Amino acid sequence: MATKAQPAKVPMISNASTNPRVTEIGDYIFRVCFIDPFQGYVMAKFAHDNLKMNKVAVLRDLGSDYSQGLADVFERKFTEMGGKIVARETYTKGSTDFRSQLTAIKRSSPEAIYIPGYYNDIGLIARQARELGITATLMGGDGWDSEKLFELGGSAIDGSYFSNHYSPDDPNPRIQKFIAAYKAAYGSVPDALAALGYDAAMVAVDAIKRAPSFDRAAIRDAIAQTRNFHGVTGSITLDEKRNATKPAVVLEVTKGKTKYVDTIAP
Repeated sequence: MATKAQPAKVPMISNASTNPRVTEIGDYIFRVCFIDPFQGYVMAKFAHDNLKMNKVAVLRDLGSDYSQGLADVFERKFTEMGGKIVARETYTKGSTDFRSQLTAIKRSSPEAIYIPGYYNDIGLIARQARELGITATLMGGDGWDSEKLFELGGSAIDGSYFSNHYSPDDPNPRIQKFIAAYKAAYGSVPDALAALGYDAAMVAVDAIKRAPSFDRAAIRDAIAQTRNFHGVTGSITLDEKRNATKPAVVLEVTKGKTKYVDTIAP
């Protein structure tokens, strides 16, 4: 979409594109989510500082820029903090058998396994890891965020952690008001993509209100000037690269739901 919006000079605000290259396409492209390098840092810091982990294995999706980006940053940051990456394994999207990779990882005796993939793969990986007797803590990124994760992973995913954009447990009145309205409309608790979608729309509305005219360039300039916008997913400030500077939350998976654990700021 960005490659169409930029030459047409149509402001575009992505809600959940975490790959750094998206906003690099041009000055009309913005986002309200944090980017992959920050997310990789968040889980490296959480593993080292909060969980006191020293030995971590990494299992990444070889065909996913998302997975590769998070894994690269996690490995670099965790190592810089004094941790050790004891095993590196890969898989490809569509795989259903991860036993060979997990067996290789098991031999390295990691305290945790970082798996920055998507929920549909994570559920299977978690089940197969536990079947193989792997007790290491599983960790990941916002690609885990889905009700399907609990269906696919069952009890095997309990005790795992992943970074995300917001927590439904947060008592902030702004968040709880949004959740109540969403549940009334759709009958379910909004996931991070829904919350980010709302924030992207509201940042656009706020910019249109502030812009001196409906000219595309004027609206683009107003979006770029977004500072401390109080969204559902946190206070949003857009930097010179049109990326959102904002904190991330770490959630624990327990008994078929997520539980807020910590907030990690940039």
